Amino acid sequence: MSLPSLETTPIPGLVVVRLDRRDDDRGFFKENWQREKMLAIGLPDFGPVQNNVSFNSDRGVTRGIHTEPWDKFISLATGRIFGAWVDMREGETFGATFTLEMDTSVAVFVPRGVGNSYQTLEDATAYTYLVNEHWRPGISYPALSLDDPTVAIDWPIPLTEAIISEKDQNNPALDPLTAIAPKKTLIVGALGQLGRALHAAHPGADRVDLFAGEGVTALDLTDSEAVAAWPWHEYAVVLNAAAYTAVDAAETAEGRVASWSANATMPALLAGLARQHRFTLVHYSSDYVFDGTVPLDPGHTEDEPLSPLGVYAQSKAAGDLAVGLAPRHYLIRTSWVIGEGKNFVRTMQSLAEKGVSPSVVDDQVGRLAFTEELVRATTHLLDSGADFGTYNLSNGGPAMSWREIAQAVFERSGRSADDVSGTTTEAYAEGVLAQGNPFAPRPLNSALSLAKIRATGFEPEDALVALDRYLAR
Repeated sequence: MSLPSLETTPIPGLVVVRLDRRDDDRGFFKENWQREKMLAIGLPDFGPVQNNVSFNSDRGVTRGIHTEPWDKFISLATGRIFGAWVDMREGETFGATFTLEMDTSVAVFVPRGVGNSYQTLEDATAYTYLVNEHWRPGISYPALSLDDPTVAIDWPIPLTEAIISEKDQNNPALDPLTAIAPKKTLIVGALGQLGRALHAAHPGADRVDLFAGEGVTALDLTDSEAVAAWPWHEYAVVLNAAAYTAVDAAETAEGRVASWSANATMPALLAGLARQHRFTLVHYSSDYVFDGTVPLDPGHTEDEPLSPLGVYAQSKAAGDLAVGLAPRHYLIRTSWVIGEGKNFVRTMQSLAEKGVSPSVVDDQVGRLAFTEELVRATTHLLDSGADFGTYNLSNGGPAMSWREIAQAVFERSGRSADDVSGTTTEAYAEGVLAQGNPFAPRPLNSALSLAKIRATGFEPEDALVALDRYLAR
């Protein structure tokens, strides 16, 4: 059978689908819902979980206007209807209406927040609809009077002659105060440097972390009861900035457990919740999932096989695999993150101001990723509707060693680049181990290919330009 066709309407997201109905002397056949074909014509992959049938014995049955908290895909098995829809969502199109006569060859996708109603034009009309939430008792949702003068629906059969339930006869008038807000954003790991930067860009987002803080709710994602009680269905996007980042401490018995819990188990849990509640999961990963043995040009690509070296790296790689199972996900791999608080750049700046001349590793090469750049790329992916999947992200410019970055900081602090000497990772590791401290192996090449993120229309800012702005704060 051929593809159905899709028609837009004045209500954003509300679309009409013309189905390929095949008629003969026996009756008709149609593919009422065929996922691949619906996606091919641009219908969202809304994940239906329940199919309902409302059979109406008589012409003139009128139901609505109801705004249930889920998406619907409406069609008819028999009969004809006059359908009417009202946008009940916050925004410029609040109160916008659309009406349509439907027979069995027509379907309509109704997004969450759009009021839905219909009037049967024939006896024995079977109205069917797919929804992407299971019905459960106690759900409340806005409704609108069928004869509301503001929307002024021109019902074919006068409402005085229609068959209407007592409940629908007492629905309220249109009220902007009851407009339905969009689903929210949740920041997980809100107290970390990336979590704080994400909040600056999403000031209205809900925020959780292992411990409560100002405006941050405590949520332990290892607590099954706490996770089950959290209202995940209220979110459109979950930004997971939580991570265990103590790379060397992860090599200890205690650190190994903590690293796997935060970096592997929690992302796997969030991926399962994303699948169940259909939110978009944004997860931040690390260059450490690679062993650093590829050439600098082009650097690590998104489809390179995982090759983690240490415990931290292995736990991050496991998290990547888990997040990849979420239907709607952006896995952002980054490197050498710099945000507000204690970090390599601030440490070098402090040493320069104090007159110290440090020795810094010069055989590890990569690019800095400032948290504001991570936030900017995240916003771009979400707002542009980029394909779901994995994206490398750091600031742009040439790859640099840690020593070269330290030298750049020294020069911008009024010191000579020659005041920063070099050492090898091996020599640095020997010194750490000699003091009885753990040391995790590092990838020597952390440079990430940025070709894929650039193909979406995002151009990473040069790392040295971002460094100048960062040091000037």
